[in-house]
Amino acid sequence: MIYPWQQSAWTQLQAMRERLPHAILFHGPAGIGKSGFIEAFAQSLLCEAVRADGQACGSCASCGWFVQHNHPDYRRVRPEALEDEPSGEGEEGEGDKKSKSTKAPSKEIKIEQIRALADFMNISTHRQGLRVVVLYPAEALNMPASNALLKTLEEPPPGTVFLLASNGLDRLLPTILSRCRKFALGVPSHAAALAWLQAEGVSDADSWLREEGGAPLAALAQSQGGSREELDALLGFLARPNIESALRQADKLSKTPLATLVSWQQRWLYDLLSSKLAGTVRYYPRYQKELAALAGNVHTANLLRAIKSANERRAVADHPLSPKLFVEDMLLDYTACCNAA
Repeated sequence: MIYPWQQSAWTQLQAMRERLPHAILFHGPAGIGKSGFIEAFAQSLLCEAVRADGQACGSCASCGWFVQHNHPDYRRVRPEALEDEPSGEGEEGEGDKKSKSTKAPSKEIKIEQIRALADFMNISTHRQGLRVVVLYPAEALNMPASNALLKTLEEPPPGTVFLLASNGLDRLLPTILSRCRKFALGVPSHAAALAWLQAEGVSDADSWLREEGGAPLAALAQSQGGSREELDALLGFLARPNIESALRQADKLSKTPLATLVSWQQRWLYDLLSSKLAGTVRYYPRYQKELAALAGNVHTANLLRAIKSANERRAVADHPLSPKLFVEDMLLDYTACCNAA
C-alpha cells in the first residue's frame, strides 16, 4: 500500500526501474509504512499490466497470485513473530490460529529462512520475468542469517531483486549496507500525517502523533489500543521520580513490552534535554511544565549519561533476565540521574 506521504518517494523510485539494482534497502523510522511500500513495489515488478504511474494493475493473474501470497516468483522473509501478529503496518491478518505453545515465536530472521531461498533462486521463473524477495525488518537478521544473505548479495542470481526494509541502518552489517542501493523513506510532515489520522477517525490525533515521533501508522496502532494507562503511569513517574514510586511502578509496568517502555523513556529524555537546552518539547507537550521544572534542576552531564544508559538498555530489552528487575533498574537509574547533586 502506498500512503499519501509516499507519492513523491514512489515517483523517485520509478526512475530506477530501467536500471534496477539487484538489492534495494529502504530505510526510515518505524511506523511510516515501509513494509507496505516495498510490497507494493514488489507487486508492481511482477505485474503483467503495470499502470502509467508504475503501480500494479491489481487485476492480472500475477496480481491475483500476489494478493493471495502464492506468487511463484515472489518470496517474503520476516520473523516468525510477525506471522502471528494481527493486521498492522504491512502485515497480514491473523491467519490460521496456532495451538498454544510454551515457545514464543522468534523475533529473529534465521539462517534456515535464508537457506530456503536457494531452491527458489536456482530454478527458472514461472513467468519468464523477475524473481522478487522482500525481507523486513533487516535488523532482525541474526548473525548466521546475515552472513548467509551477504553471500547471496555478493553473487546475486540473475533476474533476482532483493527489497529490504530497515528501521535503523546502524543495526546492519556494513558489508550488507555496501551491497545494497539505499533508498530513504522519511517521516511525513506533521500536517500531512495529522490530516491522514483525522481522516481515519482518530481522536486526539495530534497527541498520538507527537508521542509516536511523527510516525502516522504507529500513532494509529497506538490509538486503536484504546488506552494510555501504561504510558501515563510511566510519564507520571518520570515527571516526579523517587525511589518508593520506582519500586511500585516497576511491579506494575513489568508486564508492558520492555522495548516499548524504553522507547517511551528515550523520548522523554530527548524532551528533557531539548527543554533544558532550547526550551522546546517534541514528544510530550502535555508534560511541558513538568519537563521544564525537571530541566531546571537536572545536570546536563547526568542527563547525557541517562540517555546513553537508555540506548544500551534498548539493545537488550528483548532478552531480559527478569522483566521486573529490568524495569526497576531503569527507573532507579533515572531517579538517581534527576536527584544527583
